[in-house]
Amino acid sequence: MKNRIYIIAFLVVGLTSCTKLLDVEPYSFSSDANYYENEGQILRAVNGAYGSLQEIYTGDSFWALTEMSSDNTNYQFDETDRGAQQREEIDEFLISSTNNYVNTSWQLLYRNIQQTNVIIDRIEPVAFVSAELKARYIGEAKFLRALQYFYLVRLFGAVPLLVKEVSDPEGAFTKVRASVPEVYAQIILDAKDAVAKLPATYESNARGRATKGAALTLLGEVYLTLKDYTSAIANLQQVVAMNYTLVPKYGDNFNPATKNNSESIFSIQFDAGIQSEASNFIFMFGPRNGKKQLTGYTGNLGGSNIPTPSLVNAYEVGDLRKEESIQMFSDPSNVNFEESKAFGGKIPFIKKYYHTPFTEDGRANENWPVYRYSHVLLMLAEATNELGSGDQYKYINPVRQRANLAPLSGLSQTAFRDAVLKEERVELAFENHRWFQLLRTGKAAEIMNQHGTEEKLRLTRLSSASYNVQPYKLLFPIPEREIRLNGFAQNPGW
Repeated sequence: MKNRIYIIAFLVVGLTSCTKLLDVEPYSFSSDANYYENEGQILRAVNGAYGSLQEIYTGDSFWALTEMSSDNTNYQFDETDRGAQQREEIDEFLISSTNNYVNTSWQLLYRNIQQTNVIIDRIEPVAFVSAELKARYIGEAKFLRALQYFYLVRLFGAVPLLVKEVSDPEGAFTKVRASVPEVYAQIILDAKDAVAKLPATYESNARGRATKGAALTLLGEVYLTLKDYTSAIANLQQVVAMNYTLVPKYGDNFNPATKNNSESIFSIQFDAGIQSEASNFIFMFGPRNGKKQLTGYTGNLGGSNIPTPSLVNAYEVGDLRKEESIQMFSDPSNVNFEESKAFGGKIPFIKKYYHTPFTEDGRANENWPVYRYSHVLLMLAEATNELGSGDQYKYINPVRQRANLAPLSGLSQTAFRDAVLKEERVELAFENHRWFQLLRTGKAAEIMNQHGTEEKLRLTRLSSASYNVQPYKLLFPIPEREIRLNGFAQNPGW
């Protein structure tokens, strides 16, 4: 019973504190039935559900599962610091079901789902002056729940489907994993309800909240993943009919001075002005030996999520996105790191999330983009090509034009399929989409095994067992603790 109390305590812990995101004061949440009694309390709960997303993106696990697991990034090996070895094993496809980073992602996603379940379950009896506002809060919670189940089902396959508040220790346990179709059915149900309830825009002081456009984009990506191209196109075209546009300069999507612009559909909000709200991605992603030179502070950076030669070489000549996405770090100490050899002694790092100056104590102000309008256009190009009717070029070419690249034309369906996958890769690099793109297109094993061959040729530290990407490894293992406590069957092969 002791273990069970621990699990339920974890599920409810998200209700014990509130982020100051969206300019709300700190507030203590409680699972007690007396808490959710008025509009103000519901508002704080909804804001808390948004705030919980920050930990996914500022943490040290989720981007490893979505970028480092792909051919976009790897890590800077430091034999004197093996503290992140289990994260490095994700990159090399050498994990086990006890991997701490896989377990952390599972826990965070379910904690956040619990928060949305509490809101959805508790809001109905609460009196609101405006029925529209009440519906909006439900729509926001359902969008967030759908988004996180969408992550879970693609990472783990069949997962527990919890759509009611967990209010006691026994309720935290289920021996049932919903099938993949059942999980997708719930995602679609939630996303459709969010589309119906969410507004197209908000006042400027409420930027960062989920909009109708965000819910339609989520729904479009879900249908694209399910290969229902007609439905994907129908939903994504509704986004095109809204007021989103490509900003003229690609880098403005990541610059804190121009964030929440006309291209931003949904972003995780960060604020350097508040200690607990800063993003600080450079401190995780920057080269290990670059802290003083890049940030002005002594000590080491994380050396994780380092761009691979495969990605660096994927940009076409003249592509303006490369300079905005990747920066090369030059320093004599690079000679100590084998990763620098492929780049003439330099070490690449993600420039998208590096904008000086920082605050006096090192806080940064970048948002994390979840959905951008360019992503919508590229998904439309992909779906239109797969459907075999319509003009896919009108969606892909504006994205290429902004990048200073020539328009595409006259390609076969197969050639265009490869072209749009490459375009998605460089346009959305380091935004946690690459692994899902490889899964969706059925190319994950092929591309990652080829990537592994290339990596083992250049990095002598890699063992022959690394990058052996068998089909079962396209799903992560269910965390061992969940297997033990709930009696789940493990994903095959693990």
